[in-house]
Amino acid sequence: MKVKYIGESFGVEGLTNGKEYEVIAIEDDMFRIIDDSGEDYLYSISRPGSLEDSSRCGKWEVVEDNENKDLEKVIK
Repeated sequence: MKVKYIGESFGVEGLTNGKEYEVIAIEDDMFRIIDDSGEDYLYSISRPGSLEDSSRCGKWEVVEDNENKDLEKVIK
């Protein structure tokens, strides 16, 4: 699955506004994503953002979803 992060960018090792990311797993209402650091981290499905500053968050937009057809409803 591919998602696009829409929101304020945070750090060179976080998420970038408008950038697409590959979801490598879904765990407990979290996406496991390889972010800008090149490492995989868990991000909230409903409110992704910086762990250091909870006011810096955004949302996901599904770009490609071959397996989880109903996931887009959860994100919105």
